[in-house]
Order: sequence, then C-alpha cells, then structure tokens
Amino acid sequence: MSELVKTGIIGLDEVLHGGIPRNNNLLVEGPPGSGKTTFGLGFIYHGARDYDEPGAIVSFELDSAKLLRDAAGFDWDLQGMIDQGKIRIIQTSPAVLLSEFRSSDGAFAASLLAMGAKRLLIDGLTPLRLYAEINDLPFREDVHLLIEGLTRLGVTTMVTAEKDESLGGVSAHERFVFDTIISLTREENRRRAHRRLTVMKSRGQDFINGSHTMRIEPQVGVHVYRRAQSRPVASPDQPTSEERLSTGSPAIDKMMDGGIYKGSVTLVSGISGTGKTVFSVQFLTHAIKNGHKALLVSLDEHPRQLVRNAKTLGFDLQALVDSGDLFIHYESPLELELDVHFDRIVKLVEKEGIDCVVFDSIAVYEMTSRAEVADYLYALASFFKNRLATTLFNYESPELLGVSQISEELKGSHLVDNIILLNYVEISTVLRRALAIPKVRGSRNVQVTREYAIGVGGLLLVDESGSDTQAVPQLPFSSYYGLLSRSPSRQSPAVEEAVASGAPLPDSAHLPTEKTQ
Repeated sequence: MSELVKTGIIGLDEVLHGGIPRNNNLLVEGPPGSGKTTFGLGFIYHGARDYDEPGAIVSFELDSAKLLRDAAGFDWDLQGMIDQGKIRIIQTSPAVLLSEFRSSDGAFAASLLAMGAKRLLIDGLTPLRLYAEINDLPFREDVHLLIEGLTRLGVTTMVTAEKDESLGGVSAHERFVFDTIISLTREENRRRAHRRLTVMKSRGQDFINGSHTMRIEPQVGVHVYRRAQSRPVASPDQPTSEERLSTGSPAIDKMMDGGIYKGSVTLVSGISGTGKTVFSVQFLTHAIKNGHKALLVSLDEHPRQLVRNAKTLGFDLQALVDSGDLFIHYESPLELELDVHFDRIVKLVEKEGIDCVVFDSIAVYEMTSRAEVADYLYALASFFKNRLATTLFNYESPELLGVSQISEELKGSHLVDNIILLNYVEISTVLRRALAIPKVRGSRNVQVTREYAIGVGGLLLVDESGSDTQAVPQLPFSSYYGLLSRSPSRQSPAVEEAVASGAPLPDSAHLPTEKTQ
C-alpha cells in the first residue's frame, strides 16, 4: 500500500510528490469542459504504455470510437494498446455496472482479473448516482460496494464526476469514501479561459496544496504546472556572495559603491523611454564579456525588434544569441499564464546554467494577475537568489518618481536589494533624463541625482565635475534642487542678476558624457 503509482500526467506526479498510493480510489470532479475525461484517459494510457500497468475504461456516455478519436488528437496510440491487450474499453450502463458490484463473482471483475488490470477509469460517477436516484436505489450502499470491490481487485481507480450547480455536485458522503479527491475548474478572465487543478485530499501521503494551472496541450494531453509560489527552497541557508558585477557603466557602479552584488535583485523603474531596456542590454552584454550566461525575458518587445534597436547603440545581440551566451525568451502578454511562464523560465535557466537574468517588464505580470503579482515576484526572486543568479526587474511605472507605485500597488520594493530610478526632468522646454539610486543593500550608495544620456554603449552619465554652474539656460543638475519632484528650482546668481539688470543671459554649458569602455 505504501508504493506510489505514477499517474503519467505531466506535472501531476510532482504535485503529488511522486504519485498516489497504490489501490487508492481517486475522484476527479469538475464542471463540463474542465478536462475530466482527458485527464482519466491520460491516466490509463500512460499507465499501460509507460509503466506496463494494464487498465480498463468504463464509459457510460462516450462510445469507443469517440474515445479513440480523442486519444488520436494527442498522438496516443490507444488502438495499439487495445490490440496488445493492455487497455480495454467497456461500454455499459449504470444499471449493469451496479448489478455487477452487487454480485461477488460478476463478469466485470472477472474481465479485469483476466487482463491483469492495475488501473481503472469509471467515467463517471454522476450517471451512476442519477440512475440510483431515479430508481429509488440505495446509492450510498452502492458506492461502498463499488469501493470495496475495487479494493479487493487490487486496482487503482479513477472516477470522474460532474461538479455542476444543477446537479448539486458530489455529496459529502461520496467524498468521504474516496481516498484522493482532485478538483478541476475552468474559469474565464478577461475573455480568456483558465483551467486549474487542486488536490483536495489524498490519504496516506503529503502533496502540494493550493491551486495549480492546468492545460490541455497538443501531443501531451493534460499538463499540470505547479503554482510558482510552491517551488521548494533548495537550502534553508540562502547563498550570498561578496562578488560584485558591473552594470556596464563605471559611473553607475561608483554610485552603487562598486556595482551589483552577485545573486542580488535590482528593480529598475521608470516611465517609457527612460532607457530601462537599454540599461538591461548594457548590463547583460557586459556580464557575458566576463564569462556569465544571460537571459533576457522580454514581455514588451519581440526579439527581432530588440535586436534591431540594440544594434543602433552598438550591441550585437544576435551574435551573442548565436554563440549560446545570451537567451531571449519572449511570450506575448495576451495569453500569459504565470505558472506556465515560471515553469518555462526555470527549466531554461537550469538547463543552460544561466546566472544573469533580466525581466522586461514585470508590469506585464501586474496586468496578467494583479492579485497574484506580489507573491509571484517573491517566488521569482527567491528562486534566483537561491541560485546566486543576478536579476534585474524592469518596471514601467506610470509615475515619474515611481516609489509609491512600487511600494503600494506592486508590493515589490521590500523584496529587491537595489532600486534604480530613471526619470524625466523638464527644464525650460527641454526634457532631460535623471538617474537616482535610493537603495543598495549592504552598500554606501551615492544619494545624488545624476543626469544621463542614451547613446552608443548604453546609458552614459553626464560629467559635471568641470562645468560652470552659473551658465544658463541648460544648467547642470547641480544648479537645481527638487529634480525628482519634476518641479526643479533654479539656484543661479548669474541668471538672477542678468534678469534683474536686463543683461543678456550666459550661454549654456557643454556637458560631456562618460566614455564607453
């Protein structure tokens, strides 16, 4: 009884910590269209093909031809398994099946013994119950007889049941007699259908609780994606490092007291056009030059557009992709499901040994599921921290300053180690870009707002060290205060004197940017 039976359904055995105890009786309940029959069909087919466990399918409503058609849609050779005697489809009625289990030596039990069946699918419980109710039969006793008979036969049984308001669902008593209960749901959100799976109970074992994403995929059938927040922690001691990685800009590294700690999480926040993606490319290309493998998760731009735009700034991303040093993972935000997305990223990172990752932009996660985004980001951050992978979260904030947006709505500022704010400042009629780094854990970061430009090489900070702070109308940032409020006040005696006396204003200062490496 302690032996675990692998269901063969991708992802489900992971949720069940390896499978279900042998001879457990499973109830799979859900509304129409939730995938119950496909779920059960996969349980029988994979058992026969992958684990040499013959199985039988009892169907009341679908004939053999439709089951074979459904299986063929997933490239399952159900007919081949039938020809080999590993699977048998039994088309019967509720009356016949119930009478079989009232008898101790029925033909049904004999047929299961003859084929050496280890698994059984009864599709489904609802027709049995309705038949009993219509004919005023003691269905509660029949359920007990059914379970006891199946247990004697030594088969692991899956029974499907409709969970519908009009039918009242499965009664509490029927739930009690089953060892394992799996609930399937199908819901629509923003006109998109989402399927979920929840293990309600499973006697004799532990399992991963909560709601997991479920998909019905071509050539796969049911695919369960465990919820991202349930990803186990590899070690209770989170690894840390004294090593720092360069951002690709010596001036920004200096502001951060030497760069970004390896294994840390950095939030880069700013409105559209401030250069978040450029900064990411700058960081990743520099990391690759220093022997790291990098991943750019793009949720805003298609990879071809990214490659084209980066080329104008001197970054040859295509060459890095071709060499296997850079991976660009793109998913459209229109059909994004967080658990599926997380699973794909984890598998890619683990397979390729990636240790530098950028998410551009996490605002898409907020759009996908506002209620789950905080927990999801925590799961992402925890996974990469436990791998000592250095991570950048780009966030397109509708605010110019962005701090309250991050803290109140995204709930993300507490889980990141560093925050870099990219901003616009309007001085006279000119928009200029400003960079501030308010948070760098474990460092003495420079609390100064710096101007930067975007050019070949990425973000280039303006050098104000030798500038004339009396010049106008475009003065260095050091000639103003209140920059991040977007209402900077000017402090320039030369300008005030010129205005007061009616003299011509001085010329603008030339502000050089840092040299690229």
